[in-house]
Amino acid sequence: MDFDLLAFGDAFPRLLPAALTNLTIALGAMLLALIGGTVLTVLRTTGIGLLTGAIGVLISFIRGTPILVQIFLFYYGLPALGLDLTPIQAGVLAIALNSSIFITEIMRGGLAGMDPGPVEAAIALGVRARTIWTRVILPQLYIRILPPLVNELTTIVKGTALLSVITVVEVLRTAQQIANTTFRPLEALLAAAIVLFALNLAISQLGRRLETRFAARRG
Repeated sequence: MDFDLLAFGDAFPRLLPAALTNLTIALGAMLLALIGGTVLTVLRTTGIGLLTGAIGVLISFIRGTPILVQIFLFYYGLPALGLDLTPIQAGVLAIALNSSIFITEIMRGGLAGMDPGPVEAAIALGVRARTIWTRVILPQLYIRILPPLVNELTTIVKGTALLSVITVVEVLRTAQQIANTTFRPLEALLAAAIVLFALNLAISQLGRRLETRFAARRG
């Protein structure tokens, strides 16, 4: 089958608006994942055996199962428990939970490399633990782990394409619809790949600019 350049170009006007859905889902999931990852990181430092053990089991389960299975569990499993979610809501929660596990691992690595001096000084001054986390540890930690957080966001963007299987109309689902009407799957899917690549490239470039700006402030 010959490559149809016209069909390839015609796919973009429909794919570009759909990319906004991918981006919106990714940003929402990233925000929830950052909150979840932070909470897990703080809880893991409590030293409570039962709590840290339960978190360890959760981390092992999420890392050991495909994200597609997790999406299905949220989309099909939660309604069985009486919690009805839209496809987008289920997708955002599934991706956020998956990502929060990787973010807490990123944060744990970042904590290990931080200078303990400011924290020890705050403890010596009698500063409350909550204030130490919010005013001393987390601001430094977020800046320190910015590059891997940007990488995680690009991973989330790619993961949003999986939501096509639960009927979320994003880039991949739109490409499939185009292919079904034009009978040109190669052109539609290639255009979808380019749109998602461009989206992640923009995110990566923005992340580098932020990293450079924070590095200049520290300097």
